[in-house]
Amino acid sequence: MIETSYRLSCTVNGAAVSRHVPPVRRLLDLLREEMGLTGAKPGCDVGRCGACMVLVDGRAMNACLLMAYQCEGRSIETIESITGPSGEGLHPIQQALLAEGGLQCGYCTPGMVISLKALCDRVPEPTREQIEEALTGNLCRCTGYEGIIRAALRVSAFNQQSHPDPAP
Repeated sequence: MIETSYRLSCTVNGAAVSRHVPPVRRLLDLLREEMGLTGAKPGCDVGRCGACMVLVDGRAMNACLLMAYQCEGRSIETIESITGPSGEGLHPIQQALLAEGGLQCGYCTPGMVISLKALCDRVPEPTREQIEEALTGNLCRCTGYEGIIRAALRVSAFNQQSHPDPAP
């Protein structure tokens, strides 16, 4: 017999989610249509533009390429959960994007923030090359990327000042 639905138990933005999902239900559609989390945007629907990026167990992934059932037991974070250190306001990456002119129309911004957060969580002081590599899955037709890269370098410099290397 062909499976008509899968049981999905995971966390989304820290909240437990448990429901039945059809095998063809994309994570992007579950988040947007069933959960009202519209920060991940539909774009190319083939994993090339990055507008639909979410964090899955801390890794930036295209929600348009993931079937919802593949997220069984995983932790999913959307742009809606990305906040400042006190749990409110803008995250430092978002603040830096504003300060450096790293956004214009805003359509790609949630995906950029997700990709940069995944990088900075893994590498608190990324180099320009690491930033460029982390953004290879994100397209922006407005900014030319320089403001976005400057913003990421600003966060990297802030992290370096906040956590200087111990003196030898």
